[in-house]
Amino acid sequence: MSGIDWRGLMQAGLHGLRLEPAVFWRLTPVELKIMLGREGLVPPLTRARLAELAAAFPDVRKEQGDGGYRNDAGAAEGA
Repeated sequence: MSGIDWRGLMQAGLHGLRLEPAVFWRLTPVELKIMLGREGLVPPLTRARLAELAAAFPDVRKEQGDGGYRNDAGAAEGA
């Protein structure tokens, strides 16, 4: 299995975009994604972006009885 959804790509290119088969087969995958409007919708998760997210949302130590969720900011005592 190649991991490429050829049926879906051909459906989108030949029927959705109404491309001629010869035009479809000359496109690169990036060109087809751009034509379909899918380029840049969800950027890949890079190590740098993962580090940014980890810094912005650090793990907190679970405490007994909190169910794994701890909201220190603005939490009312006894609530």
